[in-house]
Amino acid sequence: MNKDNNPAAEFTGFETVIEPKNKLFDLNLRELWKYRDLTGLFVKRNFVSHYKQTVLGPAWAVIQPLLTTVVFTIVFGNIAGLAPGGVNSFVYYLCGNIFWQYFAGCLTMVSSTFTANSNIFGKVYFPRMVLPVSTVLTNLISLGIQFFFFIVAWVIFLFMPGYSMQPGWHIALLPLMLLELAMLALGCGIVISSLTTKYRDLAMLVSFGVQLWMYATPVAYPASMFAGSRFEFLYWCNPACPVIEGIRYAFLGPAAAQFRPGMWAISWVTTLLILFAGIILFGRVEKTFMDTV
Repeated sequence: MNKDNNPAAEFTGFETVIEPKNKLFDLNLRELWKYRDLTGLFVKRNFVSHYKQTVLGPAWAVIQPLLTTVVFTIVFGNIAGLAPGGVNSFVYYLCGNIFWQYFAGCLTMVSSTFTANSNIFGKVYFPRMVLPVSTVLTNLISLGIQFFFFIVAWVIFLFMPGYSMQPGWHIALLPLMLLELAMLALGCGIVISSLTTKYRDLAMLVSFGVQLWMYATPVAYPASMFAGSRFEFLYWCNPACPVIEGIRYAFLGPAAAQFRPGMWAISWVTTLLILFAGIILFGRVEKTFMDTV
């Protein structure tokens, strides 16, 4: 047949590839990058809807950790006397609170990915991992606002007499520590979101579990309280522990926290394993979750 008389032969602008998705580790990063504009739209939607119809708007990103820090300073710092000496208690608790709230917020929101977005998933196709990633990025905006407030308070007390805050070069490791927090929250969140499609009880336990995890992490007290204890190694195996302590060590110095590179390396391994398991489980559940959600 003559090519000029065959319109179908001239139309080659689109190409559809149909292939089975039964790989164990099925994460198409190229497709995730292809939908980066959609990720940006979800980030904007999440941030706007979070502060929609509020009088103070994004100012709540500062008010919430500020009020929590004041309570921690009074209860744990002044009354219980758990804050380390030589460091301003307000700055000490503010440093731990803003990063822990970022982690806890990401974990809590990602853990409801399937149940909270089932109406979207049932209508149109897009890489399901876009939503958890957009949640982590949305909370990063709030963290940026809170971090600016922390830097202002940190600089003020850094030059005040009576405090021995000694920031060091470890501040350069902050992006890696923040990346690990995001990956750990993403990994734990997608594991829980995958399991809640069948076991709704887990959704009820997320907030309670995050609270327990906080008290197993040096947020309200220094990790030095476990020094010499038989549970010290087990305590430091908590993947969030070396990160929170490392961030405090970077900004406040050895008077406030400890930095253990070996335990931080172990926490990285734990984080990567959790994220790997979460991606596998997420990929399996996303194909059939509409039947059970």
